[in-house]
Amino acid sequence: MKRAAVTFASLFLLAALATANAKTYSVKLFRPTVVAGTELKAGTYGIDVKDSSIVIKDGKNLITVPARLETVATKYPTTTTRCEVSNGKDELLEIRLGDTKLKVVLGSGASNAGAAAGQMVH
Repeated sequence: MKRAAVTFASLFLLAALATANAKTYSVKLFRPTVVAGTELKAGTYGIDVKDSSIVIKDGKNLITVPARLETVATKYPTTTTRCEVSNGKDELLEIRLGDTKLKVVLGSGASNAGAAAGQMVH
């Protein structure tokens, strides 16, 4: 009986650690936006931030995108996105997470603080 309790506690701890490793946020896209080759309609999406990727929840569809998490000096007051216009469509480069000092840089995108020519911040 004692062994079963220890096993159950160990499994619970592992599940808690796996869940703690991913944090969930939401992001609002104001225009259709391309993410990892998939065009998302304007709307609010849930995102799970993991160690080296994010998972964007589009209804029942999940889009996994390689990404890196960076820490900045001051908190972002709201969640915003940074996009680049490519072939007439917005392509998501960064998500700046509101009420945190974190930004998610998608793919191998550069980590410029401001928007460069041809890029927009939503």
